[in-house]
Amino acid sequence: MKILSRAEELLLLTIWRLGQDVYCVPILLEAQKHTGKKWSLSDIYIPLGRLEKKGFIKSYLGEPTSRQGGKRKRLYRITTAGFKALKEVREVEKSMWEGLSDGALDEKI
Repeated sequence: MKILSRAEELLLLTIWRLGQDVYCVPILLEAQKHTGKKWSLSDIYIPLGRLEKKGFIKSYLGEPTSRQGGKRKRLYRITTAGFKALKEVREVEKSMWEGLSDGALDEKI
């Protein structure tokens, strides 16, 4: 099992939530919405690059658009390996949380 960083996990979930073939700006905005944290484009590009190297996502250049002055957007999609990695992370987290109560967590804080 390849371990995902929290940022990688969140970005995979974000791409999945938005649907396949999504570009960075919607990924950035959705990540900010769900985490309440301000993300920069480098916060997105660096883990996206790692995810692509691991084979969990694929990217390609979309068609030029007039809105972008003819510039092509890099689009991202999750691979089968990416979905498998998310499932594995969910199972590991479930296993780690098993037997721990939320009440005990509140007492520690």
